[in-house]
Amino acid sequence: MFGALNKIEDAMNNAETHAEWVDAAIEHDAKTGMDRWKRMDQTRLYDHVEIRSRLDRLRSLRARHDDVGLLFALNEGIHGNMGGMGKPILYTRAKYGTKKLICDYVDEITSALEHIAALDIDEISADEKIDFFRRASHCFGRTALMLSGGGILGNYHMGVVKALIEQDLLPTVISGSSAGSVVAAVLGTNSDAQLKRLVAAPALELEARREASWFDRALWGRHPQLDIHEVEELIARLIPDLTFQEAFEKTGRHINISVAPAEMHQTSRLLNAITSPNVFVRKAVLASSAVPGVFPPVMLEAKTVGGDRQPYLPTRKWVDGSVHDDLPAKRLMRLYGVNHFIVSMVNPLVIPWIRDPKTERGFSALIYQQVERWTKELIRTGVSTTQIFTRDMPRLNFILSMFSSIATQTYTGDINIIPAARIFDPRKLLSHPTEEEVMSFVEEGERATWPKLEMIRICTKISRTLDRILADYDALEIELAAETAAPQSAERSARSSSRGRTTGTRPRPTASSAKRKKASAPSSSAAKRRSASDAA
Repeated sequence: MFGALNKIEDAMNNAETHAEWVDAAIEHDAKTGMDRWKRMDQTRLYDHVEIRSRLDRLRSLRARHDDVGLLFALNEGIHGNMGGMGKPILYTRAKYGTKKLICDYVDEITSALEHIAALDIDEISADEKIDFFRRASHCFGRTALMLSGGGILGNYHMGVVKALIEQDLLPTVISGSSAGSVVAAVLGTNSDAQLKRLVAAPALELEARREASWFDRALWGRHPQLDIHEVEELIARLIPDLTFQEAFEKTGRHINISVAPAEMHQTSRLLNAITSPNVFVRKAVLASSAVPGVFPPVMLEAKTVGGDRQPYLPTRKWVDGSVHDDLPAKRLMRLYGVNHFIVSMVNPLVIPWIRDPKTERGFSALIYQQVERWTKELIRTGVSTTQIFTRDMPRLNFILSMFSSIATQTYTGDINIIPAARIFDPRKLLSHPTEEEVMSFVEEGERATWPKLEMIRICTKISRTLDRILADYDALEIELAAETAAPQSAERSARSSSRGRTTGTRPRPTASSAKRKKASAPSSSAAKRRSASDAA
């Protein structure tokens, strides 16, 4: 028994692809009896009675073709943690997936949403459907990917991103600080097709060779120390020269980059298409990567109305974003309605000490969390008290504030992807990586993400379905607006040409009938997906 399990675990550890890992994980669950655990509803970890009751009710309404009742049932609440079904600990028992009841419930919800979207407007009006989907999306919330700082360990993020892109699970809200800002900027300035090419093995290997040779030139060439201009060259090669607004319009992804102030009495900022639409992404990344004491602070730049570059907040300079806000969860919640966070954490200052609180239970976990709270509060109090006596030493106060910020931040989210190796040689962190080291970081990030993918898929399936339906409606509104504008423009032109010669009758509106006919247009794609699903 144990020999067979060890063999399966070796197959999981040595899997070359995600598909190979999944096959080995499913076999492991069969050997350990976890497949039987997944088929059983019962466990104390969630309210299986409530989930089963709601699932049976939704199925009954669908079977009776009671679409109004179905909409009412959905209106009662679409929640990602209904009955505790979103608890990460439910995904730690088995190697692959979780309770079948949870999977069935999520599938039924998404199927019901697509069914409502596909209904003819004679049954449920277009306005009522759009209102429902917008409220449901707002209440359910969104998922964000947060990429921490970490120097050369930032290559680990590329492996995480590669795994998410290949499974079509990359969130549209992404934040990054320091090394994470580079990866976030790459994601937010390249189209889907470009990203798929970038994360393919040949492209990653080529980039690893370029990065290794670049560090060789930087560290062993004419200047042994890294120079800010050489870092600018690296960023320019990886990231198109766009503003945050231009990047959003190109990709539809909301990228957010943390920067910290270079002086006292200022607060950190989260740069994005909402708070700073005209700021250049490259400059934001350069500022977020400016490690204090290694690189000089950076002044941001923005694009003017005429397309010229000019300083942005010219009296301020900025440094490494991970110093004050490595994972800007609260700001993402406020800006985008995010309530579910995937964290890729490689910050070398904290990964030796952090634990995943979402997947731990019991008395020891409770004690650890309480000690962590006490320690953070003690650091805050100690620093605040010390600064009373060092008010005439601004440089020391700045260092103390930086230490307090680093020590008291929250470094975990709902789903945490953390390297297996928690301690790294500081000399390695500051040295130039070889091609093999770069690729090893990418592969480790990808492998660390594989066990989390099914959890990400299940927990985000409803929000992804709502986003897709709303995107269909938004596209329809744009199409209808264009169709409405065309006859109005022709009408104005005709009136202008006939002015002074005749008095025409008032034209009748032409868009209303088109709107009534097309209001259920999103249903076509949903119906096709559902019919394909039924055929499968």
